[in-house]
Formats: sequence, structure tokens, C-alpha cells
Amino acid sequence: MRGPLEYVALVVLILVALTIVYGMVAMCDVPHRMAKKRDHPHQDAIRIAGWFSLFVLHALEPFLWIWASLYDPKRGWGFSGKAAPDEATTAELTELRQRVAELERRQSAGGV
Repeated sequence: MRGPLEYVALVVLILVALTIVYGMVAMCDVPHRMAKKRDHPHQDAIRIAGWFSLFVLHALEPFLWIWASLYDPKRGWGFSGKAAPDEATTAELTELRQRVAELERRQSAGGV
């Protein structure tokens, strides 16, 4: 004769198993969400590779995380930190170059 605690233990065991399976399936989509947030040009490929990674026990998952995080629409590829200059920065840089050229011209002429 089985007691009620054995049924409770069975329900808890099933819930734990379902939670683990859900976590594994949900983890497949994390790199795709990262790629979508970053407007990655290979979003679809990352999503398909994520689902394929489920069948190889998430062996590809670290590579997908790296692939998804390597692209940033402001910087482009990689982590160089070189952002594409905006118009205000370009205008300021042009102005500073003109001022330096003017100062160099004055100095070569003999007076500051």
C-alpha cells in the first residue's frame, strides 16, 4: 500500500524534470535573443544553430554566445571599442584639424 507522501514525491520529481527540460529548451534561444537585440546580420543562423545545439547537449552554446556578442551595430564586428564617429564628432575633428593647421602656419611664419 502506497502512502500519500509517495505521490507527493512523484509529483515533485516530475515537476523538477519538467523544469530542467524547459530550462534546456529555453537556453537554446538566448543567443538568438542577444543577436536580435544587437541587430545581428546572422540572427536566423544563430537561431537554427541554437536549436541544433539542443540535440548535441548544448555543446555549441558557448560558440553561439560568442558569435552573437561579436556584432554591435554601433561598432561593427569585434570588441575593438572603435565606434563609428557621428556627425558632431566628425565636424569637431575637422574644426580641430583646421585650428592645428592654422597654428602650424603661424608658427612657421615666425609669430604666434
